[in-house]
Amino acid sequence: MQTINLNALGLKDGDTVLDLGCGEGRHVHAMYHHKVCHVVGLDLAFDDVKKTREGFVHCPDMDPETKRLNTLSVGNALSLPFADNSFDKVLCSEVMEHIPDYIQALSEVERILKPGGTFAVSVPRYWPERICWALSEDYHNEPGGHVRIFRSGKLRKDVEANGLRFTLRHWAHGLHSPYWWIKCAVGVKNNDNFLVKLYHRLLVWEITDNPFVVRVLEAIAAPLMGKSVVLYFKKPAN
Repeated sequence: MQTINLNALGLKDGDTVLDLGCGEGRHVHAMYHHKVCHVVGLDLAFDDVKKTREGFVHCPDMDPETKRLNTLSVGNALSLPFADNSFDKVLCSEVMEHIPDYIQALSEVERILKPGGTFAVSVPRYWPERICWALSEDYHNEPGGHVRIFRSGKLRKDVEANGLRFTLRHWAHGLHSPYWWIKCAVGVKNNDNFLVKLYHRLLVWEITDNPFVVRVLEAIAAPLMGKSVVLYFKKPAN
């Protein structure tokens, strides 16, 4: 399930791209197969990095025919283990809402991004997220949980303050917002609830089969109530 649009990111053959806070690797895997590029996945959680690696069980580190390369590492967004101007693209999906000092993380992104490079960041959209917080303390009040609700305009200004230029905004996962509202209303860990199970089947159907009717519903729902907002930026060329 991708949140960042790789075409909007401008990913192309030969790029070196960082997935900052890669989690279990949904964007790492997508990028690896999207273009012939060097994909670096970094996350604070070692177990998530291991799961990302397991997703490459049928993909060697370097494919001798396509020259695709992937690198996985544990690391902290506040002090990235990369040299200045290392990456053509950086993406960070559903991570900044977990980081108390996200301003420092944005500064690190600017440092490692090459001049002319692209940065894409997604966070939970303000008003769907506000409903989740209102319905359930457990939704966000746990170790490693969400520490803030972003307004996209504020996040945009914070990124621009590091010298990056805003280029595009869109929303994603419109069908996911009602699912989380239901979960928050009945208990976020109550996976046996009838409505939760029924809605979950819809989301699994979307991910596995992506039928036309669901694509249409998602296209309508995303701008209206997308769970995530995605912002894209360019670092000015020297």
